Amino acid sequence: MKALVVEDSRLAREGLVKMLQDYPEINIVGAADHPTSALELIEEHHPDIIFLDIHMPGESGFDLLEKLEYSPKIIFTTAYSEYAIRSFDFNTVDYLLKPISYERLQLAIEKLSLGNDDTKITTKPALDINSRMFVKDGDKCHLVPLQSIRYFESCKNHVRIFFCNENAFVRKSLNSVEERLPKKYFFRANRQYVVNLHEVSNIEEGVNDGYEITMSDGKVLEVSRRNAVELKDLLSF
Repeated sequence: MKALVVEDSRLAREGLVKMLQDYPEINIVGAADHPTSALELIEEHHPDIIFLDIHMPGESGFDLLEKLEYSPKIIFTTAYSEYAIRSFDFNTVDYLLKPISYERLQLAIEKLSLGNDDTKITTKPALDINSRMFVKDGDKCHLVPLQSIRYFESCKNHVRIFFCNENAFVRKSLNSVEERLPKKYFFRANRQYVVNLHEVSNIEEGVNDGYEITMSDGKVLEVSRRNAVELKDLLSF
């Protein structure tokens, strides 16, 4: 499992890296002292798990997570307990208060391993474009043809589904929804949206070698440079 440590204190950063070396299942691909350098390492290595400090000069750990285009597992490492509630807006495995003990780190690694086992057990079969999704949103129930869905939007611990002239919320992560979608028809535009390629009405060049796509309902979404390469491959001859 590829891991990244993000911590502005050199002693704390090096100490955590040393502690993690006792776990052969954890492959440390890098360590960063600031969200800016961390983002470069994340784009390069695409880690499965990030050990993330929250309170750092200039930008916070939360600011870093808002910039990501996927949802790695997060173990927060911080001296401040007041951020605990907000931490669960993300794919949080655990919340460790400094100074971190070996015993407490062990519990976090066990949670991480258990989460991986649960994911394998509960994996559901992939859908095809002719499938229909049963969606229960509050008191309303919908049987939604997959091909009628324009896009999925990540809303913290829910996903909002836009279809026909309606939308509905389901309590799932965008990653778990994306895993079941047919890759030929659905594309991860950025961290927040997965779109139906048949519902894309226009594509234009955007900033930093990315694209801007316009959906059939007029919604304009940015596609990052990295995702733009995949989009071009999907739509090219």
